[in-house]
Amino acid sequence: MNEQLSVQHLLGIKDLTKEDIELIFQTADNFKDVINRPIKKVPSLRDITIANIFFENSTRTKLSFELAERRLSADVVNFAASASSVSKGETLVDTVNNILAMKVDMVVMRHPRPGAALFLARHIKANVINAGDGTHEHPTQALLDAYSIREKFGRVEGVKVVIVGDILHSRVALSNILCLQKLGAEVMVCGPVTLIPKYMQSLGVKVEYNLKKALAWCDVANMLRIQLERQDIRYFPTLREYSMMYGLNRQLLDSLNKAITIMHPGPINRGVEITSDVADSEHSIILNQVENGVAIRMAVLFLLAQSRGI
Repeated sequence: MNEQLSVQHLLGIKDLTKEDIELIFQTADNFKDVINRPIKKVPSLRDITIANIFFENSTRTKLSFELAERRLSADVVNFAASASSVSKGETLVDTVNNILAMKVDMVVMRHPRPGAALFLARHIKANVINAGDGTHEHPTQALLDAYSIREKFGRVEGVKVVIVGDILHSRVALSNILCLQKLGAEVMVCGPVTLIPKYMQSLGVKVEYNLKKALAWCDVANMLRIQLERQDIRYFPTLREYSMMYGLNRQLLDSLNKAITIMHPGPINRGVEITSDVADSEHSIILNQVENGVAIRMAVLFLLAQSRGI
């Protein structure tokens, strides 16, 4: 088993090997023990400065990263681009160089443009973690989702996972597909034909347009929200119609002749892609995903710091 990651940045799941993912999971196992102790901090990244740079609004991911950083005893700088000189025309490189002049060691960045994290990694010396770049990738979300499946089933290999909803605009979907496939899971996508990209089958992913058939096939259903903020045209008539066709409710869940596990990357639009009685049911591991997100992000930060000898 490798003791170091093969990469110096976490830009996307596509850059990770299966061994990298397994190392992150093993490290997260150790950190999960830490965050369940009475004293939840370790000095692993003491004297390391991490900048969280968010060019898009985020609550859960930003909080999860910040909590992970503080659990590792890092110094944390939070930078909200909407309230910064970026709105006055400052470039991404200028912004980051100014932050690096403050001797920052690692940067966690979310940006609306695909490829922004890669661009950044080519221009600065700090480790870069992609916290979501447009509709491209969201690697730590995929890692925590796969880790949550591993926790539930004891493995990822052979588990049948369907990702339901707005596949076209979702960075979570692509990262999940790549991660799950590397770990040997079977993957299906399900949603309206207008929200499933044509290249899906070329990724070796099953495509299903009927939600009940997809649920009958799967062990795990990962329900994505409709990303209205990324949709420049109407991809379906109304949210109500979408919910009737692709929303998961208790009646549909109970009609299956087996129990399935329900996941959601958040934030949940209750009553659209999933009803409250499903989100809060015994089938749901949504809150486990939130807890696991902190452990996974602690593992990624720790391992990337190690990879550069920080």
